[in-house]
Amino acid sequence: MDADNENTILREGFLVKRGHIVHNWKARWFVLMPDQLLYYKYEGGKRDSCQRGKILLKDCVLTCPYLQYENRPLVFKLQTTNGVDHYLEACSREERDDWAADITAVVDKLRLDNGEKVTNKQDKAGSRLHNIDLSKVLDSMYDVHTGIRTSNHVEQGSTYSNCFSGSEVVDWLVFMQLALTRMEAVTLTSALLGEGFLQTVGLKSVEALRTAGQFMDDSSALYSFSDSFKKRGIVKAETSLSAMELSGRVIKRGYLLKQGHMRKNWKVRLFVLRSEPAFLHYYDPTKDDISPVGGFSLRGCLVSSLEDNGVPSGVKGNIQGNLFKVITQSDTCYFIQAPTQQEKVDWINAIREHT
Repeated sequence: MDADNENTILREGFLVKRGHIVHNWKARWFVLMPDQLLYYKYEGGKRDSCQRGKILLKDCVLTCPYLQYENRPLVFKLQTTNGVDHYLEACSREERDDWAADITAVVDKLRLDNGEKVTNKQDKAGSRLHNIDLSKVLDSMYDVHTGIRTSNHVEQGSTYSNCFSGSEVVDWLVFMQLALTRMEAVTLTSALLGEGFLQTVGLKSVEALRTAGQFMDDSSALYSFSDSFKKRGIVKAETSLSAMELSGRVIKRGYLLKQGHMRKNWKVRLFVLRSEPAFLHYYDPTKDDISPVGGFSLRGCLVSSLEDNGVPSGVKGNIQGNLFKVITQSDTCYFIQAPTQQEKVDWINAIREHT
């Protein structure tokens, strides 16, 4: 591999990584190269120039999705040629799958460069679905130990219990290798829905079934086991203030750095922008994306870009740049730093559309 190619950056961004010795989760800045994945630490508000680690990708085995962590559905696993496992979490399913696709492309290219043949799983997928016993798939989904987990979900101000999202089902089918691709999983789940083994929950999945007759690979489309099969309780709806805040449609998700209000230190947070009602919540990515550590209504908010030359008033730390500021209707000021200029512009535009 020539020197220019070795220095080519194929992809970069925040991922949350599980530690090898102490199994805690920490946000790191990852850089995908043509033969390895490098990661760096953010110190305060700036990326450390010192590389904290690397994952050599030759002969790596990637598992995506990786669903062994109950509260972390966006994890994928990389196993290196010497058997070391690396667990990485993205900010959304789209980001996770994009990272997985780009890493897989690197691994495949390294194999081709080494004269190995790359096999395509989809070549074997042709008649698979015709031979699948749907009742056995359903039994696997319902298995107490390895089946799909049911939980509470919020949709349009109502909390539904004992159900799962369409994306969770698709992830599970691919992880369990009952489907080889997401498209194959949607076909399989649509058949389960058509046979009455699964049922729709909430407006989004009902509308999709009515208009397209199809199961949705969507994190806000909800489903449950059919009433005749369900033993885990009944689906019920209840409304609360927090449920209303978190009930809007997810418009944008991503990792951003936020300055603390008290200590003025910078930490990576997972930001989620929702509409109808319009709220911006942020989560501690080392924990989960279920309970926000903060958030505010976007009604009446002001958002503005901050210049990168000099340190704006109110900002502390050794910052990287790409700053913007959000002032809420109650005059609380949030200083936020995007990892790139383009992401700063995208977030500002998305927030302005919903203020």
